[in-house]
Amino acid sequence: MKMTIHPLAGDLTVISLEGRLDIEGAQSIDDQFTFATTTKQKRIVVDLAQVGFVASIGIRTLLSSARGQAARGGRMVLARPTDMVRKVLVTAGVDQLMPIFETVELAQGALELS
Repeated sequence: MKMTIHPLAGDLTVISLEGRLDIEGAQSIDDQFTFATTTKQKRIVVDLAQVGFVASIGIRTLLSSARGQAARGGRMVLARPTDMVRKVLVTAGVDQLMPIFETVELAQGALELS
C-alpha cells in the first residue's frame, strides 16, 4: 500500500492511497495514516481512486482515524472509490460516518462548508 499526503491551504489535507487495503496494506500504512490524520490538520479527504480492494481491517483503519478526527473537532471524508470499494464501504455502513464523494473537489467543497 502506498500513501501520499498532499497538504493544502489552511487545515485541509488530501491523503491518496494506492493498492489493497487488506491486512498487509493496512498494516503497512497504519502508523503513518494515524499520524497524518491526528496532527493539526482538521479536514481530511482520503482519495481512494487507486484502492482496488478493501477488507475489514482497512475499514477499521479508516473508521479509527475518522473517529479520532471527530473527537478533535475535525472531519474526514472519502473520495473517488472504485465501484467495488464503494459497495463494500456502503454495505459496511461506512458512508453513514464518513460521506463518500465522486471527486476530490466535491469532497473538499463539503469540508469547506463544515
